[in-house]
Amino acid sequence: METKNRERLLLILTGAALFLLVLNWLVISPLIDSWHHRSDHIAALRKQIADAQAMQRREPYIRDRWDNMSTNALSSNRTVAEGQLFDAFDRWVRESGVTESSFNPQLKITDDNYSVMECHAEVTGPYRQLVRFLYDMENDPMGLQVQGVELTSRDDSGRQISLSVDISGLLLPPPPAPNS
Repeated sequence: METKNRERLLLILTGAALFLLVLNWLVISPLIDSWHHRSDHIAALRKQIADAQAMQRREPYIRDRWDNMSTNALSSNRTVAEGQLFDAFDRWVRESGVTESSFNPQLKITDDNYSVMECHAEVTGPYRQLVRFLYDMENDPMGLQVQGVELTSRDDSGRQISLSVDISGLLLPPPPAPNS
């Protein structure tokens, strides 16, 4: 009789273990995975909310920065933009006393919403004049970005230096006309 009870107990335990294993596969594991997925989703949503709140706090700065960029951007007309860039370059050359070697603006249409006027320029002069040229260029209110600078000595003593600079300026399309 003890063997029959033992067999019955082993069958019940085996059935219970099998039931728990199937329960784990079909119910518990999917619930845990779902819980982790929801937790990750909630964490991502909280991060988005925090980012949005930070952006709201920075709204005045962002608006001022955009107003500054749009005010100081180059004209949306290619010819006018080249003229603005040339006038600024000429002003930097005059104020710093460097000698202009080359000036090559080129329009790059990158998107429907804006374009970029890229320019490669070379000037020569003594070190102090080149520093003044770069200073004037960086402090100009025009919305330009220096992409690269290369200095090369033109003589053995290093008194005449050639400066090669790549700059780019933003061209924004004109704002849409207000609806009447």
